[in-house]
Amino acid sequence: MATDIGIDLGTSKTVIFSSSKIVLELPNTVTVDAESWEPVYFGEKAKQTLGRTPDSLTCVNPIEHGVIADYYIAEAMLKNYMHQAFGSKILRPRIMATLPAGLTELQHHSLANVVESAGGRNISVIEGPLAIAFGLGLDFSEPHGSLIVDIGAGTTDIAVISMGGIAVCDSFKTASLDFDAQIMRYVRKEYNIEIGPLTAEAIKIKIGTAVKRDIEVAMLAKGRNVFSGLPESFEISSSEVYEAIIDTVNTICNAIRQVLNKTDPDLVADIINDGMYLAGGGSCLFGMAQKLKDYTGLKVHTLEEPAYSVVKGAAVALKKPELLKNVDYQMRSIKELEIE
Repeated sequence: MATDIGIDLGTSKTVIFSSSKIVLELPNTVTVDAESWEPVYFGEKAKQTLGRTPDSLTCVNPIEHGVIADYYIAEAMLKNYMHQAFGSKILRPRIMATLPAGLTELQHHSLANVVESAGGRNISVIEGPLAIAFGLGLDFSEPHGSLIVDIGAGTTDIAVISMGGIAVCDSFKTASLDFDAQIMRYVRKEYNIEIGPLTAEAIKIKIGTAVKRDIEVAMLAKGRNVFSGLPESFEISSSEVYEAIIDTVNTICNAIRQVLNKTDPDLVADIINDGMYLAGGGSCLFGMAQKLKDYTGLKVHTLEEPAYSVVKGAAVALKKPELLKNVDYQMRSIKELEIE
């Protein structure tokens, strides 16, 4: 029976961690009835309907840029995922849910409310960069700065951690989904072909790159010609994808510079010695670590299974609540999060 659960309710997917393993990982996409707005499909099946639904159905992404955009759909989706993960075996579990850095009290409250409605109890909410730091086992007993960069789907969280708390942080709405959007825009401009988000994501994963590759690779993709309206195949190379997404990559680099510019010089000195810790699914883009190293001059530590670093860290924080002693919102329950 699950008692301690970590939940990463991200922009593109929900990951649930319990009993030292990932028990569920599904896209945050819901297909709903266009009239009643009642959910029809959840998760992977819903994602596959993107751009393929009849007029009677529509696809909804209830989480946008790391925050809840559609409360009702998010609640129904998480209920479905919790049931898939645990069935009826779940009973008053302790849950640690994660949010992007720097969000408001209301957004913390909204997430906790959704998790409670989905069957959770004893809910705590924590920022993603802190969860990553817990998972890394960083020593919080010392006044020492550590730089965490989490490139997710909807947000890039950048935080400087010291003594178990966040010294400086920011959450930027430029992240992995922007790579997809830039690829779609590039293909339309250069090839006069419309492609969907699933095709753009496949191109990014297979041949996307943040630096120019030594060996060129290419792939065949399909879409619709914008002039004739007919289906058309085209070949796109990694150098073309690099050209399409490099501005977005540079925006992420500049976001890191902005956070460092607001950081105390002594903390920056610590970061120069230790380097940065790179996490999130966006960090898996080919050459991203090398690009950040070249731009900042810092050592870049890539994490094992970076897409799961947040949810694993949330589970660690549940097991070791003493890590939260310097965090002013430590282990807040839903009652404590209620707005007066």
